[in-house]
Amino acid sequence: MNDRYDAGYGGDQYELVGYDEYNQPVYRQVPAQQAQQPPQQQPYDPYGQQQHQQGYAYDPYGTGTQQQPPAYDTGAYDTGRQAPQPGYDPYATGTTTAYDPYGQTASSGQQPRAAEQTAYIPQQGGPAEDAQAPHAPEAPHTPESPETGERDYRTEQFAFVEEPTDDSEDVIDWLNFTENRTERREEAKRRARGRMVALVVVLALVVAGGVGYLWTAGKLPGVSSSGSKSGTTTAVGAQNRDVIVVHLHNTSKGGTSSVLLVDNTTLKQGTTVLLPNSLALTDDDGNTTTLAKSVGDDGTSGTVDQLNTVLGTDIEGTWRLDTPYLQNLVDLVGNIDLDTNADVPDPDATKKNAAPLVHKGKDQTLSGKMAVAYATYRASGEGQNAQLERFGQVMQGVLRQLTSDPTAATTTVQTLAQILDPPLTDKDLGTFLAKLADLAKSGDYKTALLPVQNDGTLTAQASASVVKDILGGTAKSPDEGSAVRVAVQNATGVKDDTEKARVVLLNGGFTFLEAGTASGTSATTKITYSDAADKENATEVAKTLGLPTSTVTKGTVSANADVSVVLGTDYKPSSS
Repeated sequence: MNDRYDAGYGGDQYELVGYDEYNQPVYRQVPAQQAQQPPQQQPYDPYGQQQHQQGYAYDPYGTGTQQQPPAYDTGAYDTGRQAPQPGYDPYATGTTTAYDPYGQTASSGQQPRAAEQTAYIPQQGGPAEDAQAPHAPEAPHTPESPETGERDYRTEQFAFVEEPTDDSEDVIDWLNFTENRTERREEAKRRARGRMVALVVVLALVVAGGVGYLWTAGKLPGVSSSGSKSGTTTAVGAQNRDVIVVHLHNTSKGGTSSVLLVDNTTLKQGTTVLLPNSLALTDDDGNTTTLAKSVGDDGTSGTVDQLNTVLGTDIEGTWRLDTPYLQNLVDLVGNIDLDTNADVPDPDATKKNAAPLVHKGKDQTLSGKMAVAYATYRASGEGQNAQLERFGQVMQGVLRQLTSDPTAATTTVQTLAQILDPPLTDKDLGTFLAKLADLAKSGDYKTALLPVQNDGTLTAQASASVVKDILGGTAKSPDEGSAVRVAVQNATGVKDDTEKARVVLLNGGFTFLEAGTASGTSATTKITYSDAADKENATEVAKTLGLPTSTVTKGTVSANADVSVVLGTDYKPSSS
């Protein structure tokens, strides 16, 4: 590189003095006495163009006019304006003008250069102020007005920034506040309306519940129903009831005990109705018989039909429960608690004065064996109704312990491995018992004895309290003239003679009426009649029992009986 720069013919000369911070060469002007010395080498041509003779400027258009290149101060860079010099005319107009590096028109005439200014050639980069960082934009150049000499400012040179004011923020906050407050007011109104609607609904439900309670309890004026326990407007006969009959068969001692299990789904009430064995029924032939004889002779299907006829009800099925199955049932439900009314001896005891199996008292826990002994126990001199009531206690105790879940109750029934009489199935029986168990646990369960007269017929009291209210039926006892009613009192001293006489009389077509057990014994049997028309009937009774006709006399008979019999020690059941 040349260390001197020849600006052109007759122009100033420069020499290289170093490089600036941007690695650009820096020149300085050579004094005149040094410039007159011949150059050591050719000046540097940055564009590689043909070099003219020393002292002549470059003419790009070939006009033949040589111009003096602009001169630059060798001092430090200055962003101010340079003094105009006669210089290069790019369009060859013949007019010599000063070169202005910023594109400004220089004033006519020679202007003195300002001191301490550093010049640079056009091929070089601008001064240090122009080479700014890439991210810092250059400030727009503001030319001076040629008329006034002042800077000419334009609107595009200014950037107007819209600054937020505190007033706008206040307005936004106020709008948000008013909007939120309005929303809160609307929300409060909606909640208030919701609470009001809920309150009205609750009040309506309370009023409806109160009216419903008064209506059900029969306390609502003008809406009570006579003959109905609950006073409901639903007619007694229109109430829905599910009924099955249970026959307990004592497999060790013989005999049966029958009850009805009733589920009144309308009133949510469960009941066990105890049916005495002396209940008079009518068999398929139209003859009068008793419940005990019907169960033994006609079987379950015939007994159900006869009970439906007498009680005016609709029995849906029969559950034959033998004593071993009752024992298993009590063990499956986990024992039962009862208030027992008698000490029951152990039937398997070998000693005469052995301790009782069941003790009399409240809240006695009974196992399966104890429950069977208590349900079948009948003390000396007691009627059959006493034993029947104990069986009713055991059934209610079982229901209190049985699960209320139909599926689990069905599983319990299936575990018994019974063969049920059709149409009753394990599922039907389990579901039915589960409903009664729920009523028994809630206290909506009771036990009622069907009142039966000595002749086995039903009274008006039975029709009102049990048949009509509980069963929703109408009592219809057999006609009084259909069979001869015989009342039997046992004076033989042998307890089983009464049952044997009953069987014989029933088989003979007579209606058996139990008159209890005499306080003492009698040596001879007495058969009496009160109406002369019944003399022949009394004679037939004596023959049926295997007694001589001399035992028949006219006298007083028991109520509702045609013939009365007092069995004495001369009565031999085996001979009948």
